[in-house]
Amino acid sequence: MNKKKFISTAKEVINLEIKALQSLKKNINKSFNEAVFHIANCQSKVVLCGVGKSGLIASKIAATLASVGTPSFSLNASEASHGDLGMISKKDILVLISNSGETAELKNIIQFAKRNKILLIGIVSKKDSILYKSSDIKLLIPKVDEAEGIVPTASTTTQLALGDSLAITAMKFKKFGKMDFKKLHPAGSLGAQLKTVEDIMITGKDIPFVNESLKMSKALRILTDKNLGVLIVRDKNKKTSGIITDGQIRRFSQKNSEFHLLPVKKIMTKKPIYIIKNELAAKALALMNRKKITSLVVYSKKNSFKTIGIVHIHTILQSNIT
Repeated sequence: MNKKKFISTAKEVINLEIKALQSLKKNINKSFNEAVFHIANCQSKVVLCGVGKSGLIASKIAATLASVGTPSFSLNASEASHGDLGMISKKDILVLISNSGETAELKNIIQFAKRNKILLIGIVSKKDSILYKSSDIKLLIPKVDEAEGIVPTASTTTQLALGDSLAITAMKFKKFGKMDFKKLHPAGSLGAQLKTVEDIMITGKDIPFVNESLKMSKALRILTDKNLGVLIVRDKNKKTSGIITDGQIRRFSQKNSEFHLLPVKKIMTKKPIYIIKNELAAKALALMNRKKITSLVVYSKKNSFKTIGIVHIHTILQSNIT
């Protein structure tokens, strides 16, 4: 094969898959609604199974469903008839994926589902197949042209797209949001980007609080002790009234040699920039960059004016949040 034909071959395969997806889009009907409803309301697990390439797609769909709040796992079709059928309970939902719907390994699984009255969702392209006829909910994928006429490509693309559609629609139906998603993805770059301010903020005794009337000489000791480069100023009601940064102190001391005798109130910046605890840490970083500051006071709700934490740019960067 000439190298010049590599790109044209790639485009041919992609065009086949695009065409298949367009056909799939037209095939979506009320059966899809029914499948989503049952998956979203499943009180146990969604079990996915397929043979060969369809089995790989089943594993991917199971992983996606699990990641968005629907407990799921994939079952090896070949192993199912050698004891693994015991992994399926009567309250589970079984999703079988097969382009032809006649794969021999699936027949025992279908029979098991029928004997135990397990809800069976079939993803299949042939209406006259055993899988289509046996399924309680039938999700018909279009008959498509495969790459070179034989290689499972366009068919597996439609299976994958349908599985993603089921997962995302069920997620939205269940109102599974970003914060729910974060709980299931605590590690890696994705987990870092979903961290909230509350997850990384400095709290309790580590917050460098000072009273408005405190002399700067004593306030400086707290600044040094807490080592955050910032002081949070509170009034007699313990509401946040201002903030002092080490940069402010340096600039003020250059102009006033006796600044250490002044009360904190005379030096502080009033109405410090704040963020609410349940905002994403990435938003806090963006706010700091925009305002050209290194710390934010954290409130539990808007305009509460009671600092419950501090988020520092170093903490954000250490958490791999960008």
